[in-house]
Amino acid sequence: MTRFFRMRFHSRFRALVATAAALCAVTVAATPPAQADPEPKAPKEFVALASVDPTIIQEMRYTTPHNFVGKPVDGYLQPLCILTRPAAQALHQAQLKLLRQGYSLKVYDCYRPQRAVDHFVRWAQDLQDETMKKEFYPQVDKSRLFADGYIAEKSGHSRGSTVDLTVVKLPALPTRPYFPGEPLVPCYAPQSERFPDNSVDMGAGFDCFDTISHTDDPRIQGAQRANRQLLKGTLGALGFVNLPEEWWHFTYKPEPFPDTFFDFPVARRSVAGH
Repeated sequence: MTRFFRMRFHSRFRALVATAAALCAVTVAATPPAQADPEPKAPKEFVALASVDPTIIQEMRYTTPHNFVGKPVDGYLQPLCILTRPAAQALHQAQLKLLRQGYSLKVYDCYRPQRAVDHFVRWAQDLQDETMKKEFYPQVDKSRLFADGYIAEKSGHSRGSTVDLTVVKLPALPTRPYFPGEPLVPCYAPQSERFPDNSVDMGAGFDCFDTISHTDDPRIQGAQRANRQLLKGTLGALGFVNLPEEWWHFTYKPEPFPDTFFDFPVARRSVAGH
């Protein structure tokens, strides 16, 4: 090969290499970066309660507008109770005991994502929004919700072993739907007057921001007190600790995640495959 042809060959080779490099650069630039999973998933220690005990009634209030915020809460994508497996298994044992006595557990809230807690905080800071005051906090000034401990920036629910629940006498019809805008009745009114929850009479409704919700409030006597003690005694024997300020609030001990506040959404996909 003559020097002339060798020069032409090398020149063309360099041009082809340069063109290929340019095309690769364009391809790389045009390829979007890999996207991270938009939603975190629950650790394998979490389960849907229904997979452990399908007989426990679920009335997940924060997926509905019937709660103190007055609208579905951030992070609750489906009406599903998610808990750590030990907490769910302990509830199953409690349910077996109650079923033999003609009762069932009913859960209102289980695992709660941090974004839901953040929603509560934003709502509490908006002093103009008192849509649900007449039912859930009729005697509490909304500006006092943080100081009085009804709202906080962190919740034990986000650790996955805390549950809000009650007891239902069997057989029981489902609780009727709440219709936004319907007249509200104080959560501590007589059971025949307040929202018709199908649970036994606990003397105050779920999420009632009032001292009458304290589990051992002395104003609660008779059948109401017996009902609270039935719930507390049944769960307490299986490792659940009651929050004294809320008759419905229990935490399973020891918690698998005592210091971790999760933020995966309440949805079937969060625990799929567990």
